[in-house]
Amino acid sequence: MKNTFFKLVTLVMMIAITASCTSKYPGFKKSDSGLYYKVYKVGKDTVKPKVRDWISMEYKLVVKSKGKDSTFIDSRKSQQGALRMQLPPSDYKGDIYEGMRMLAAGDSGEFIVNADSLFKKTFRQTIRPKYIDTNSVAKFSIHMITIDSPQALQKKEKETLDKFIADNKITIAPQPSGLYYIEQVEGKGIKIDSGCQVIYNVKISMVSGKQVFGQDSMKFVYGKRPDMTGFLEGIKLMKKGGKARLILPSQLAFGEHGYREIPPYTSIIYDVQVVDVKSKAEYGKVEAAEKKKQEDKKANAKKSESSLLKKYLKDNKITAKPTASGLYYIEKVKGTGPQIHAGSKVSVQYTGTLLNGKKFDSSRDRGGKPFDLEVGKGNVIKGWDEGLLHMSKGGKAILIVPSSIAYGEQEMGSIPAYSTLVFDIEVVDVK
Repeated sequence: MKNTFFKLVTLVMMIAITASCTSKYPGFKKSDSGLYYKVYKVGKDTVKPKVRDWISMEYKLVVKSKGKDSTFIDSRKSQQGALRMQLPPSDYKGDIYEGMRMLAAGDSGEFIVNADSLFKKTFRQTIRPKYIDTNSVAKFSIHMITIDSPQALQKKEKETLDKFIADNKITIAPQPSGLYYIEQVEGKGIKIDSGCQVIYNVKISMVSGKQVFGQDSMKFVYGKRPDMTGFLEGIKLMKKGGKARLILPSQLAFGEHGYREIPPYTSIIYDVQVVDVKSKAEYGKVEAAEKKKQEDKKANAKKSESSLLKKYLKDNKITAKPTASGLYYIEKVKGTGPQIHAGSKVSVQYTGTLLNGKKFDSSRDRGGKPFDLEVGKGNVIKGWDEGLLHMSKGGKAILIVPSSIAYGEQEMGSIPAYSTLVFDIEVVDVK
């Protein structure tokens, strides 16, 4: 008996030593798929998440950068806080989703995955971020907070909605779709139908009472934009001056995915007031007038671009001659590094202004991080692709780019149609 006991102890020790020697990461176990993990049982719950279950968790992701551990993200220190997500199928064997499926609510765990696979296959990035070491690993620390199946969430939604209906003594039967339409003020005028422009005030809340959105004088053309089916069904029952409360079960609202702060399988309430309704014919006239106004505006801009450019050149005493395309290239500092050619990968600092001096963009306002591009690939305006071919590393120049080789008749944010643009450019690197 004694010899048997010692043999058993020896066997257990040998197994333990062998396991510790074969593990690449001491203290971590390895799953059959190749995932390295540690699981700390904290919660009393034993139910683990399945694919399509909704989970909420706190997590920290640590990566290797220049051989040292660097925190990539820590949910406890981010504004978003705990992550809520629907658990997808694994992207590959031994991925982080397998690790999540090991944790019940209240459990914590640590998981080691290949960094390249994580960023390319799980995060769907074309390349691993440059500052993360090649062939390194990433470590996830996860604390699982909640696990909810779609069926449980649907059941909870029904119970919550039924309670809201009872507590508010709502006796109106729902529409066949499930929408509750509660008219508060009867409107007058034409019926809302396809092509009508509707102007309305709205407040959107969850049945818990929390307001998630509110705005007055919103406009849309019925039938011309996608929207929640419950809202479209409800507002079609209204007329000008009318007020109504629309109670939308999740299948008529944001469904199984939710939206921003609205969780999945959540009933919501629209409090709507229809301010005005224009018929399809009336709105057609308004639309035509607005279109003509924009066309006249563009025509005037196109007509005045040349004179505004001449004035700018004169006021700034610019004597440089334009290239065949109309580009003005004004060298400030001659570069001493490699010359830029088509296909060169360059990093530049730039500031863009209109002829009136108004700044519309600047890499220098974004933490000083240079803008990277490959020259001649059409990823930037034609004026840039042409202008950069005159430059070398370390060079500085002003590019005056007429709209014909910039954005033309398009309005781009704060850049009006037919705008000549001025860029102050410095070439930081050329590869």
